[in-house]
Amino acid sequence: MAATLDIEQLRKILADMSQAIVDAKEELSEADRETGDGDHGSGMARGFSAARDAVLAADLKTAGDAFRAVGMAVLSTSGGASGAVFGTMFRAPLKALTGDVLDGEGYATALEVAAQQVEARGKAARGDKTMLDALIPAAEAARAVAGEDLSVVARAAADAAEEGSVATKSMIATIGKAKSLGERSLGYRDPGSISVAIMLKSIADGVDAA
Repeated sequence: MAATLDIEQLRKILADMSQAIVDAKEELSEADRETGDGDHGSGMARGFSAARDAVLAADLKTAGDAFRAVGMAVLSTSGGASGAVFGTMFRAPLKALTGDVLDGEGYATALEVAAQQVEARGKAARGDKTMLDALIPAAEAARAVAGEDLSVVARAAADAAEEGSVATKSMIATIGKAKSLGERSLGYRDPGSISVAIMLKSIADGVDAA
């Protein structure tokens, strides 16, 4: 288990994370068919396939560069609202992560900045049944243990994201495509929150293996 990650370790972990989203295409599409038009999986797979290739090929000098490479690829290829918010999520930490290693404090900060910028970009808030219901708890959990090794911080964030995503089953969508369903959106997990949970679990698993 890694206390910190160097640039090359982070490159591999973000590439593997991107592949995890590609591999989850059908799961995400099925989740989106319950509350939307079913295209979340295909859009995310397209964007994160490009992100995987981009981060593997990028000239990385800082940890922020690695996240930005993912975000730019997603923003330019995913399309739709998901491309905008997930691109923002990964571009957000650029200015906060200026060193060539990633530690627990840096990862907590990255998640906090990502949550803040996604909230601003998407005009959504916690409880609206969106990806923020996984991302905000993840950032809070990471901050609570930010002084620990990166492995501890990453796992805390991943666990909180999964719990937050599951909790969206009891929420009524108030924004996005699912808004029109009203109470019919009850009982289903928000697909964007599932994506966040998959990403953060993949990162935590990668940190543990590093």
